[in-house]
Amino acid sequence: MADRVHPGNSPPLPRTTLSHAATNPSPPSGAYVVHVPKDQVHRLPPTEYSRRYGHCTRRQARRCGFCCCLCWFISLLLLLAVILAAAAAVFYFVVRPEAPDYSVEGVAVKGMNLTATSSVAALSPEFYVSVRADNGNDKIGIYYEDGSSVEMFFNDARLCNGALPAFYQPSNNVTVFEMVLTGDGVELAASDQAALVKAVALRSVPLTLKLRAPVKIKVGFVKTWKITVKVDCDITVDQLTAQARIVNKDCNYGVDIW
Repeated sequence: MADRVHPGNSPPLPRTTLSHAATNPSPPSGAYVVHVPKDQVHRLPPTEYSRRYGHCTRRQARRCGFCCCLCWFISLLLLLAVILAAAAAVFYFVVRPEAPDYSVEGVAVKGMNLTATSSVAALSPEFYVSVRADNGNDKIGIYYEDGSSVEMFFNDARLCNGALPAFYQPSNNVTVFEMVLTGDGVELAASDQAALVKAVALRSVPLTLKLRAPVKIKVGFVKTWKITVKVDCDITVDQLTAQARIVNKDCNYGVDIW
């Protein structure tokens, strides 16, 4: 009869095998544990974050470049402003510029026939006007150029017009312009005609002289570009004849640099 094998008679397993199985249990199916040394670990951002980081970095670089250019530009403007201010201050203290003084010295009138009885009167007046220009500067001369205009108004109605002669006025000089202003077929509305007749009767006729003259300023050997001198004079005469006398006058003047 064959010998029976009893479990109790089976040889014991080696202790090393049991201990290894007990201390290192097998990982579940499909899972792996990989141990990498710390000195070989490299942290890399995901691809999407990498692109976003690169875009932000480039945008920040462009922004920094723009800010640098803007700061340089502002600094250049400030430096230029300081240089111009210093040059203007030196010019003022060396040259001591003064604005010329203008005034109306005399007015004589011909051709103002105010006896017409129609609602609109046609006139052909002639005004002989003397304007005094005083250049009190020590180092500045004035070139009066062609293209000037001189007009005489009553209220808003222009009575006549003319022009200044072209000439050079040196420093510390007083010149009196003698001008003839003419009007041809000037028509006054009935209201203006009535107001003018009344003013003549009261021996107080208000007139306005408007003068515009292109000039060039000379300082030493340097001449400026054309500058427009503007003179507005409110004058009152006692009559509109050759014997007219100025009873009141007030002149304001300014310049257009460009």
